[in-house]
Amino acid sequence: MFAVIKTGGKQYRVAPNDTLEIERLEAVAGETVTFSEVLLVGSEGETTVGAPTVAGAVVAAEVVELTRGPKVIAFKKRRRKNSRRKRGHRQDLMLVRITEIRRAGAA
Repeated sequence: MFAVIKTGGKQYRVAPNDTLEIERLEAVAGETVTFSEVLLVGSEGETTVGAPTVAGAVVAAEVVELTRGPKVIAFKKRRRKNSRRKRGHRQDLMLVRITEIRRAGAA
């Protein structure tokens, strides 16, 4: 069984026991988070596509750890003008492990 979820403005294809890095949510390590924006749920025989989401489908995940992404430096220089600007950014991320995928109406 697999699902396509939407979180942090991105879409991810997930299956049980997958680990993935997503943008940080309000949670701590060891907590369980649920994703209710499920765009597609599929298994061996059938696939359910949402319009825009699958009603009642939920993906549960366990937070493994809170991390940060690589440092990205934006450097702008205007030559012969003695003008330059340097800005850095590091994205807050979290590592989650998918525990279960529930379809609509499943207990």
